[in-house]
Amino acid sequence: MNREAPAHLAVTRDDFPYRLQVPTRWGDNDMLGHLNNVVYHRIIETVVVRFTLDRLGVDWQADAAYPVSVDSRCRFHRQLSFPETVEAALRIAKIGNTSVTFDLALFGEDEEVPAATGHFVHVYIDRDGQQATPLPTSVREILENLA
Repeated sequence: MNREAPAHLAVTRDDFPYRLQVPTRWGDNDMLGHLNNVVYHRIIETVVVRFTLDRLGVDWQADAAYPVSVDSRCRFHRQLSFPETVEAALRIAKIGNTSVTFDLALFGEDEEVPAATGHFVHVYIDRDGQQATPLPTSVREILENLA
């Protein structure tokens, strides 16, 4: 019988080169007193969008090719709740021809084990044809340097 520790116990903040502090709000809690599941997904979206803006310099309104979300996943390991500030962590998991996959982890305050883990996939499309297109060279170079 395999007795390995769950994968989320094996990752730490140091495994993720891009991290973002995301404060929670009172309204993020549900009737059970913890963050509603959709809030975890919003935090994941927030860290991916901030990374895409800050590090990749993507301009969704003007770039000839830009990323769209095609897949996202969140696995819940521990409850988070207001007033915690969540540290959302991101790393590049895979760089494809037209896509990039990010691994993500959400850490509660003073917690070494992530409360949630997941992934997020961006596919780049061309503005005119709305079809998948190769990653822009500048984006690929940045991703490869961070991977």
